[in-house]
Amino acid sequence: MTDEVAISKEEAEKIAKEEVEDDDDFEDAFEEEDGVDGKFRVSQEELSIVRAELACEFPDDYNYLSDEYILSVASKPYSKDPSIRRPLEYTMEKLTHVMEWRAENGAPQMEELVKLANGPESAPEAVENPEDLTKAKALVSCLNNGSVYWHGFTKSGAPVMWIRTNRKPWYPDVDAEINNLILLADAGIRCMPKGVTEFVCISDSTSPPPPNPSFMVRMLKALVKGYPDRLKLLVSAPVSSIIQFVMNLLLPLMPGRLASKVSLQDVNGMRAQLMDLLEGGENDIPTFFGGPSDHDQYYPEESICPNRGQGTLKFDYFGMMDRLKKAKLQYEQDHVNEITNADNVAAAAAAEGTKGDS
Repeated sequence: MTDEVAISKEEAEKIAKEEVEDDDDFEDAFEEEDGVDGKFRVSQEELSIVRAELACEFPDDYNYLSDEYILSVASKPYSKDPSIRRPLEYTMEKLTHVMEWRAENGAPQMEELVKLANGPESAPEAVENPEDLTKAKALVSCLNNGSVYWHGFTKSGAPVMWIRTNRKPWYPDVDAEINNLILLADAGIRCMPKGVTEFVCISDSTSPPPPNPSFMVRMLKALVKGYPDRLKLLVSAPVSSIIQFVMNLLLPLMPGRLASKVSLQDVNGMRAQLMDLLEGGENDIPTFFGGPSDHDQYYPEESICPNRGQGTLKFDYFGMMDRLKKAKLQYEQDHVNEITNADNVAAAAAAEGTKGDS
């Protein structure tokens, strides 16, 4: 695989512009994300109001949003006036947009598609729903290359999504790739330790495939519209002409706060950053960045993976989830005092906020 860009900058910008112009809601979501960081008090009563409205409008999926995430969204400064907190109505509208996006994109059903693709095609649910089976097999095909997976946590408790660009296909099935992103993002969010609302992405950007502008812009739109305030940091190394091309295309489309969370490194810079970032420090650095942690024992190349069930799934999705859940419990045990102190501070702030509202 070469380090050449297979599409011109002008062609890519034209495709990106068309993708954005075709989506009237993207500009609104973009502006919502383009605020400043900071936190204001949110009372327990206000949290209960938001939670009740979400439960009423989205009864099958409202538990997807944790109390911590709702508070993190509600407590941020208002983009139109950063000196005040977001109005509760604005927070409700923002969260409603997230939940509507999830419903429109079938987010709550993604893991069921993995189970469908892992079973025999003769199963009643597969025979009776051929369109779902086709969608499931395309999703699992993206999973199988092992280019994206969760493994471990940062020192602050954020789950880590690893991206192996050399495993990405040259000609992606864009719809399936976005479904794969939704599946995995939701999986990581479900395994966040108590009090954590963000995740970290670390990309081994060695030998990336030629950039696909439609996929890149749709990925950005999914992050902005479906997962606002979720990305804590994205670190990528090494920096190649393709990565520079991708960033030059995406940065003008990114909200300022999101763009500030992207860190491009050389391999030495990546190692230094990972030592400070990862829960296990140097011991958690993977072999593909010169460390001792062998990710390939869990997520090997697709060619040597057996089928997990009677279907087409080869990637160890359910094993990944088991390991992540165990790592979450271990993190919470190791940091129980910090979590308890944070809970006490949050409870005191909520009580003070309620007192101030009365």
